[in-house]
Formats: sequence, C-alpha cells, structure tokens
Amino acid sequence: MSGNTTTPEKVVSPKIGKTTGRSGNATLQKFLPFAAVIVLFIVFSIVAKNFFTLRNVLSLALQTSTITLMGIGVTFAIITGGIDLSIGSVVALTGTVAVMVAIAGVPIWLSMIVGLLVGGFCGLLNGLMVTRLKLPPFIATLGMMMVARGVALTITNAGAYPAPEGFGTLGNGSIFRTGANFPGIPYPVIIMIAIALIFHLILSKTRTGRYTYAVGSNEEAARLSGIKVGQAKNIAYIICGLLAGLVGIILASRMVTSQPNSAVGYELNAIAAAVIGGTSLMGGIGTVGGTVIGSFIIGILTVGLTMAGANYYMQQIVIGLVVIGAVTFDGLRRLK
Repeated sequence: MSGNTTTPEKVVSPKIGKTTGRSGNATLQKFLPFAAVIVLFIVFSIVAKNFFTLRNVLSLALQTSTITLMGIGVTFAIITGGIDLSIGSVVALTGTVAVMVAIAGVPIWLSMIVGLLVGGFCGLLNGLMVTRLKLPPFIATLGMMMVARGVALTITNAGAYPAPEGFGTLGNGSIFRTGANFPGIPYPVIIMIAIALIFHLILSKTRTGRYTYAVGSNEEAARLSGIKVGQAKNIAYIICGLLAGLVGIILASRMVTSQPNSAVGYELNAIAAAVIGGTSLMGGIGTVGGTVIGSFIIGILTVGLTMAGANYYMQQIVIGLVVIGAVTFDGLRRLK
C-alpha cells in the first residue's frame, strides 16, 4: 500500500513544476514588450526635449494608429501560419478607390464603405489563393501586392486627385478639442482603440479566435478535429484586407487626395509591430495587445530618435535590430 501511495506523487510533481515554469515564462514574455515601452518613454523623456508632453503623445498615437491597425490585421494572418505582404498596396488601392468614387458623386460615407469592401475583397482573394490554389502565402500576397499597386496607379494614371469637401473629416477631425491648450483626441486614435478592443475580444473570446490559433498551432490536428481550416484562413486574410482598407481610407482622408503611391513599405512596419509584440512567425502564437505595444515601440523609436537628432537611416538600423532581436527571442523560446 505504501508503494502505491508514493508512486503518484513522483509522477505528478514534475508535471506541476513544468506547468508553473511555462506559466511564468508566458507571463514574462507578455510583460517584456510593455516594459520596453516604459523604458523607451523614460529614456527619450530624458534625451529628447518636450518628448513627454500631451501634444507629442497625441501626435505619437496618431502616427502610430495606421501601423497598429495594419498590424492587428496581419497578426491574424501570421497566427494561422501565413503572412500578408500586400497590405501596403491594398492601403493605396482602397484609399484611391474611395476618393475616386466620392469624386464621381457618391456620398462620402458610401464611398468609404466601397473602399472597405475593396480591401476585404483583396483579402478574400489572398485567402482563396492560399487555400484553394495552395499557393505559399508569401507568393500569393506578393503577387497581390503588385496587382493592387498596379490597379491603383492605372485608375489614377499615377496622379493625385483632390477629394471632395468633407472627405478629410475622418482623418483630420478630433473630439474634446478645447482650442490651443488641448488639440483633442484625433478620430484615427479613437478608431484604433475601438478596433484593438473589438479584435482582442474576437481573438481571445470567440470561436473564430480559437480556430485561428488551432490552425496555426497544428493545421493537420485542427483539420482532424473538424475545424474548417480553409475557412479559418480565409477569415484571417479578409480581416487583414478590411483593416488595410480602413487604413487606406484614413490616410486618404488625412491627405484629402488619392495617393496611389502611398504606404510603400508599410507592410514591413506592420509585420515588425506584430513580431516585436510577440507574434511568432511560425504561427499559433500572438495577441492583439502585443501587436499594439509593438507598434508603439516602433512609433516611440521613430519619434524619439527624430527628436533626439538621429537621421532616418539610423532609425531604420535601430528598428531592424529590434526586429532581429524579437525573432531571435521567439526562436530561443521555441527551442527551449
């Protein structure tokens, strides 16, 4: 009897220890990006004059909002084990389409919805190429990147067209403005916060989110469990396209013109934000909150280094090193 009572203790105790260790590591991994934001704020508040002011923080949030929205979308694609390189071009295409439709006489709100639908359609095409044609996500979205940019340049003849009056309200308006003392919270920042909350709930609390993680963690196991893998991937790419479309409308509204050459390289910043925030390029791991923090790390580095006197090239070097460090950390985490 004594032998039977001691045996379960020897079996159970190592498992408990390992679970506790994994939980501690997960907590540390989630805390590190947030801690990095705090450290960067402190450093640049010391190094750069007027960095930590209300006006500058609002400006930082406004500049970061577009990368955050794109990063949230691409997070869904990366978690499924894919990637989306087309979002920068989709941004240019959707903004251009929205402006051109508004110029044609369609109400502004409806023209913006048309732009969103174009973004979602591009995402659907990406998803179908990956799931039906079995193309690698890199190749499928690379092709869409070229096609979307080409269409945007073709329908405008590579020119910029001024948008109708009222089109710039979304990108340039704000709430709680009190004059020179407080410029107000820009609409894009409000949109960023709302979208982050909505998609955090989708990813963490809904069946869509659970299926997204399952597909990225082990696609074959997800398929054997009855999950419609193709459908889950399509939804992820549609979300990516819709949020890219939203960014395209916001940017077109901020510039109050169609800009077919805009958002070049934005997809790289969005992917970098997701990776820095803890999303694994191997799939199955990532959070919306982490991506938001990752985008703010990039924004703080860009604004802080600019205010500190560093040139654009130095900013790219620093951000590139941060991305390399984040990917290396993810590789070591998986190896361990």
